[in-house]
Order: sequence, then C-alpha cells, then structure tokens
Amino acid sequence: MNVVYGELTDRIRGTVLDLDRIVERVTRTWARAQETLDDQDAYLDSVALNLHGFYSGLERLFEIVARQLDQTVPAGETWHRDLLLQMAQDLPEIRPAVISQDNAAILDEFRRFRHLVRNVYTINIVPSKMSRTVSVLPDLWTKLRAELSAFADFTDDLGAL
Repeated sequence: MNVVYGELTDRIRGTVLDLDRIVERVTRTWARAQETLDDQDAYLDSVALNLHGFYSGLERLFEIVARQLDQTVPAGETWHRDLLLQMAQDLPEIRPAVISQDNAAILDEFRRFRHLVRNVYTINIVPSKMSRTVSVLPDLWTKLRAELSAFADFTDDLGAL
C-alpha cells in the first residue's frame, strides 16, 4: 500500500468528521441566534467563526490534494479562488474532480465570506447577509460529504495498487 495515499484517505475522512461537527454547530447556534435576543451577538459571532472554519478546513484539504496528487498548488493573488476551481476539474491520468462545478460555485460564496470574517470586525457582519450562507450549508454539506467520501474511496483504491 502506498503510504501517501493512505494518509490522504485518512486525512479526507478525518476532515469530513470534523466538518460534520462544524456544520452541526453552525445550524445549532444559528437557530439559537434566531430564538433569542439575549447574547445574540455571541451566537452570531460563533456562526461566523464556524463558517470561517468550515471553508478553511476544506481549503486545507484541497491544498493537500493539490500538493500530493496534482503536484501543483496555485500561487499569486487569486490562489484561493484558483485552488477551488482546480478541485472542480477532472485531471485525466491523475484524479477525478474532487468536487462538482456547482458545489465549487457555492463554495466560492463561503470563500468570500471567510475573507470578510478575516478582514472585518464581526460587529460589522450583517446577519441577513450571513443568512444566505447558513441556509445553503446543510444541503451543500450533504453533497460535499458524498463527494469527499467518494474521493476518499478513490485515494484508498490508489493506495491499494
């Protein structure tokens, strides 16, 4: 078994479990923020931080795939967006697309939100704008989870060769 593929498979599966917890936390804290005005800011801050963590976890995984399988990681000012697009590309003789084009387009909204969280005080984040990101998360995660699990099966098969 190729150790690199085995480690990548384990990393993907571990990340999926971590992201399961983050998605659950976003859903739970968003509901709490809608139910109460007491400490609403703290709940909204938690949602923003966990949405940031959700995308960051995916991006770290995408970087590993790019480095270990693709043998190329985008650079330059637009590397975050370019990496996302790279993961939605089928690379013949190397790997299938990690995620679908449709999911990459939705994730680009998460990437931009993550940028906002990193560069703006949380007091300036508008809950109504965050609502769109939160509302698409459960369905998006269901699809991404399936895609990542299928990709983990692919890397597992490569490791068995």
